[in-house]
Amino acid sequence: MIWWGWIVLGFILLAAEILAFGGFYFFFFGIGALMVGMLALLNVAGPAWIQWLLFSLFSLMTMFMLRRRLLATTVSPLSRPDRDDFIGISVLAVDDLSPEGAGRVEMRGTIWSARNIGITPILRGERCMVMEVEGLTLGVRKDAPR
Repeated sequence: MIWWGWIVLGFILLAAEILAFGGFYFFFFGIGALMVGMLALLNVAGPAWIQWLLFSLFSLMTMFMLRRRLLATTVSPLSRPDRDDFIGISVLAVDDLSPEGAGRVEMRGTIWSARNIGITPILRGERCMVMEVEGLTLGVRKDAPR
């Protein structure tokens, strides 16, 4: 295939990515085609079968190396819950929580699983502060962090 054919194919695939609303599949094949087009322009791409092999290799290699990172940076913040804003909120102990013990706390009217990460016991009805979030379990402490 001639060099400008690869370049045109690359831009068509990049345009298809824009029309496909993300997912980052066509994008990497477009990049692969552009890379082979540049190599063909410099007359180092070899015969057609090597160009197709390079196209496949470049496309798959860039997809495996970059797709996860690109998806992570383009995911809407509304689509994944961000529980880091819980840190620093005062909660009410529903159960007694011994140091390193587990129990329940009430935050914003909802009962949550909690773990006392401090060295001071937390008694039922006492206020404590959320210091970390691990899944659906809040790490709370009554004493000031060191």
